[in-house]
Amino acid sequence: MSAGEPRNNRIQRAVVQLILDRGLGPGAPLPTEAELMEDLGVSRNSVREALKALQALDIVEIRHGYGTYVGQASLTPLVDGLTFRTLTRHADDPGALAEILQVREVLEEGLIRRVATTVTEAELDRLEAVVTRMELAGRAGRPFPELDHQFHELLYVSLGNALVPQLLGAFWTVFRRVAGARGWTADPAPDVTVRRHRDIVTALRARDAAGAQQAMAVHFRGIEARAVRGSWGVG
Repeated sequence: MSAGEPRNNRIQRAVVQLILDRGLGPGAPLPTEAELMEDLGVSRNSVREALKALQALDIVEIRHGYGTYVGQASLTPLVDGLTFRTLTRHADDPGALAEILQVREVLEEGLIRRVATTVTEAELDRLEAVVTRMELAGRAGRPFPELDHQFHELLYVSLGNALVPQLLGAFWTVFRRVAGARGWTADPAPDVTVRRHRDIVTALRARDAAGAQQAMAVHFRGIEARAVRGSWGVG
């Protein structure tokens, strides 16, 4: 640890290292405050300040009256930070949303090529069913952001990578929060959104990796256009 590093940061790092050294997993109890004071050689106030800071990062969970436990280390802090970062930009400036879109686009266009080789027929049937529900909702004049989110969650199940839906879900949540804060309207062209999702499924059924990537790229062009004109369709 750097000598110039703030004391509270050093204590936070020490607590994290203690968790790692002892192999404590999510939900495992941490040593008591008194034990941490002795192990780290710091005051009770210093321990409490460090634990509160780590709680904000979801690294620890403080259960008042019960003790402190290892947290789930979710992406909630990332979501909160990206939402704040985006909302602090001027309402007429799409730049912050464009930056998030670029990251998500790189992730999804790269991953979809792998999905073309791993997705099962049963998974494709589930994706097709979601698209059908989107179509029915659109015809009834109902927005379908939750179905949109569900489609993208199901899309990468075959990869067996738990971090992928968490990351994509984080970006999706940021868009929903920003849309709500900005008062954006629903997607004015649900039929186009449905068609773009169905094109992705069609390419995957054909095991056409390049076609699936192209369909995803076209889909993102639509998302970017909606973001520029202040629409809340984000999936």
